[in-house]
Amino acid sequence: MIVAKIAIRISLNWPLDAQGELPFFGRHVFHKDIIRKSPRIVNDDTWRFNTQSSSQWDGLRHFAYQKEQKFYNGITMNDIHGENATDVNGIHAWAQKGIVGRGILLDYHSWRTANGIEYDPLETGSIRLDHLKEVANAQGTEINFADILIIRSGFTAAYNAASREEVSEYSKVIPPHFGGVEQSEEMLEWIWNHFSAVAGDHPTFECWPTQKTWALHEVLLSGWGCPIGELFDLEQLAQHCQKINRWSFFVASEVCNVPGGVASPPNILAIF
Repeated sequence: MIVAKIAIRISLNWPLDAQGELPFFGRHVFHKDIIRKSPRIVNDDTWRFNTQSSSQWDGLRHFAYQKEQKFYNGITMNDIHGENATDVNGIHAWAQKGIVGRGILLDYHSWRTANGIEYDPLETGSIRLDHLKEVANAQGTEINFADILIIRSGFTAAYNAASREEVSEYSKVIPPHFGGVEQSEEMLEWIWNHFSAVAGDHPTFECWPTQKTWALHEVLLSGWGCPIGELFDLEQLAQHCQKINRWSFFVASEVCNVPGGVASPPNILAIF
């Protein structure tokens, strides 16, 4: 199926410094140094940042099965940090061919607003599976096997609309409270049957803190090796999809080639 027809390209990358001085989960602040190379009229720069403080793909070293203490393919913390540590499960493996395929946007934020459904992306709350299926039906979006699922929860829109004082107070909540998809076996079965990767504009993709004794991160990353994208900037994408009445597109994402890396900015485009 041809999904890129008119070569309109839309970035889904939130600025690396979007969270300013208040990144969630106590992560490092983005810092940029511009280096003047006098006497030549030349500049270099250096960047220092946590790979998960803005748009990101969670890699297979990020979140283990907590009880079993095992990452994908049975890798342990000792395999990553121990005396004989290797780069196993590193983000560089995905850099070889990228994360590429047919993407679909489920614009939950627009759908639930139109239907008067209460949901605050800045508070713990679950996006129900039956609601996501209704979004797809309302959009007329066909779901194909191995699609890349992208959900617009409204998080970045709400975050950008909040005052700095509100964000400061919000960032002090421990553990952080985020809306996201529900933790359920039905949700896992739906993802397993349809999608090669999942992503959204929210910080954790799933409702946080988890409402179960387990988290989707454990199963998706450490059980299946399924990439999880978070904090994608979906505002322009949602506008364009609404304009052309089409919510499917070609996704091209090339993670950073860092041997043994845990996560990466997605460097992602939606192409129509």
